[in-house]
Amino acid sequence: MSAHMVIVTGISGAGKTQALRCFEDLGYFCVDNLPPTLIPKFAELCAQTNRNINNIALVVDIRGGEFFRDLTEVLDQLERGGIHYEVLFLEASDEVLVRRYKESRRRHPLGTDGEVLRNIREERVLLEEIRGRAHKIIDTSNFKPQQLKEKLVDLFSGDAENSQLLVTVISFGFKYGIPLDSDLVIDVRFLPNPYYDPVLRSLSGNEPVVRDFVFNSPVTTAFMEKFTDLVEFLIPCYIKEGKTTLMIAIGCTGGMHRSVALANRLGEILRDKEFKVTVSHRDIGRVG
Repeated sequence: MSAHMVIVTGISGAGKTQALRCFEDLGYFCVDNLPPTLIPKFAELCAQTNRNINNIALVVDIRGGEFFRDLTEVLDQLERGGIHYEVLFLEASDEVLVRRYKESRRRHPLGTDGEVLRNIREERVLLEEIRGRAHKIIDTSNFKPQQLKEKLVDLFSGDAENSQLLVTVISFGFKYGIPLDSDLVIDVRFLPNPYYDPVLRSLSGNEPVVRDFVFNSPVTTAFMEKFTDLVEFLIPCYIKEGKTTLMIAIGCTGGMHRSVALANRLGEILRDKEFKVTVSHRDIGRVG
């Protein structure tokens, strides 16, 4: 199966670097400023690797100098070889581009004399042909970085294998502190505590007998249903906003029993719904 390739090009200063970061978040294998003549060989290498690279994003632009002029011929070569690709062309108004260059104090790739506006107009002429072959054109004049990211997620997340959030569910003990990188923190210290049963005290929430103790409570069952509904509501909202990772921290007193059992159960539920989930237990076996 051949990879899906997005060739990102366009006017300098229109947001190609920001776009590449977004593609990275979407799980694309990304390369910046690749000479066009190397694209077919690069696609071939990706197809042969064992890394299962299904989505590729390449930035190809005027920085390539003489090499960039080969892009049109390379696109013809890709089509003859049956390699699927899309050209994403980013542009913005002259006024906005000039302002961006003034704010960043960076030199235009075609600039040797500091005449940014003249350089921008010269670049537009050079890119006319490739713009005409673009599958998608985005004018970023009125876009903030987050808005561009949202636009790209809307356009390309359906093709990305890793477009969903990577959800991490972690159990912890409040006595040892809340995980610093948590996005959602849930306190389950109101649930029945196996610690007070001498038989269960030394066991963890990974053990079936402890899990059954926790979930035999009607309060636990009711809470788990409501909590799961909340998480399932939030995940699509986070995806729409372009968020790529979510850490859900579930805490009890020592991080040994209740939080472990609930973290495992939430992980199972989310996996059954085909979300990408990892579950870890920070404080199991910790003493003190």
